[in-house]
Amino acid sequence: MKITDPIGDMITRIRNGQMRGLKKVSVPGSKLRRAVLDVLHKEGFIQEYTVSKDKSFETIEINLKYMYGDPVIKEIERVSRPGRRIYSRSDSIQKVQNGLGISIISTSKGIFSDNEAREKKLGGEVLCKVS
Repeated sequence: MKITDPIGDMITRIRNGQMRGLKKVSVPGSKLRRAVLDVLHKEGFIQEYTVSKDKSFETIEINLKYMYGDPVIKEIERVSRPGRRIYSRSDSIQKVQNGLGISIISTSKGIFSDNEAREKKLGGEVLCKVS
């Protein structure tokens, strides 16, 4: 089965897992997904993730984070889609909920949160918003 939007698929699995109260969700592995998960881990939205490899197939196990029984990620939404890419310059990246949330930006230097992209003066594709 070919997935046309790997980031959208991962976001949906995280959202569905948190609605069900699951501790872990698994997604197929890729460098792009690991980079997005690095940002989510660094910003404190997920506990951690582990990568396991079976023969030639890589799987990522994501440990979801809860606080007092409620998910830490209140809302996670895909911004740029395969049919419509959304790009933003470093000085026009919008804040999510007045700085309480983050946007994940794919730049020419890698994948960063919106705050890091502003600091490094890098623009790029806005992958998703998390709050």
